[in-house]
Amino acid sequence: MHYRTSEVWQLAMDMTADVLHTADYLPFRERFGLRLQITRAAVSVPSNIAEGWTREHPKEKAQFLAIAQGSLAELHTQLELATRLQWIPPADFDRLLEQIDRIGRILTVLRRRYRAPGAAR
Repeated sequence: MHYRTSEVWQLAMDMTADVLHTADYLPFRERFGLRLQITRAAVSVPSNIAEGWTREHPKEKAQFLAIAQGSLAELHTQLELATRLQWIPPADFDRLLEQIDRIGRILTVLRRRYRAPGAAR
């Protein structure tokens, strides 16, 4: 299966598009600060899923999925900070958090599958 047909990559792409639109709420002065961090973390998620998907060895796949999951945690933290600073509406944060949680659960299952002894390629 190609990564573009995987549910987790498609969800991550949708989330990233939503995050990039939501980042427009941040003050202009944050374009090289928190906004840049948010957009980089968001883009990192589907990018690392795609890269991991193309790796042949299960441990490498798991490593890139772990990086994607770490980027999700960064993104969650950064969005929460922006929401606490009242730069992002709470309803938008809640919507993004649902996406982050869903993607995180899928990544956890995939990582466990690839870390298991005799993991499928």
